[in-house]
Amino acid sequence: MATTYRYVALLKELQLLEEGKTGRYHVTSQVMPLARAAQLANDLARLARPAMEEAARDLGETVLLFQHFGDSAVCADRVECERAMRFTFQPGHSVPLGSGASGKMLLAMLPEGERERRLSSIVQRRGPSVREEVKRAGANRYSVSWGELDEGVWSCSVPIPSTGHRPAVLTLAAPATRIGDDAKRAAIVTLQSYASRIHRAVSSFSL
Repeated sequence: MATTYRYVALLKELQLLEEGKTGRYHVTSQVMPLARAAQLANDLARLARPAMEEAARDLGETVLLFQHFGDSAVCADRVECERAMRFTFQPGHSVPLGSGASGKMLLAMLPEGERERRLSSIVQRRGPSVREEVKRAGANRYSVSWGELDEGVWSCSVPIPSTGHRPAVLTLAAPATRIGDDAKRAAIVTLQSYASRIHRAVSSFSL
């Protein structure tokens, strides 16, 4: 029972639940955008899955799908290759915007005003180098990181061209010891082609 009360208190604090005059609780209108976001995430993950599976086979590494939600980059799906690796992220896990390849790429994709607003607080916590990394990600249309979130893991992230929904990126993660410089460059280009395929699939679904 104590756990139930804690959940109720949390939902009230988040303005997702309110108590009526009769003492009964009901959800607020704040739930609707969240429900819509969850539905969009489910649709995107479902439509992206075939391309992600092919990308994982093609590249021989783990491929992940991340979406922007609030201050976070949220993992919406993950496909492992035959050479599975120990890696932190599972669907539902999140990282702060500006952290790791996915967090930096998603931050770079935001509209300028929102991006600068979020960057200001991130720079205060992590230093000015983040601003340059995000700027570079936006200019190059990809972001990379090495060991930033998981020790010994190299990752690259590319944007899925906008479909009118919240920003999303396709990310590859691999042990740094088994991916050389040439393979890294090839992975970025290949991942970009799969991101374009996902964009076309989502665009066709939205028609």
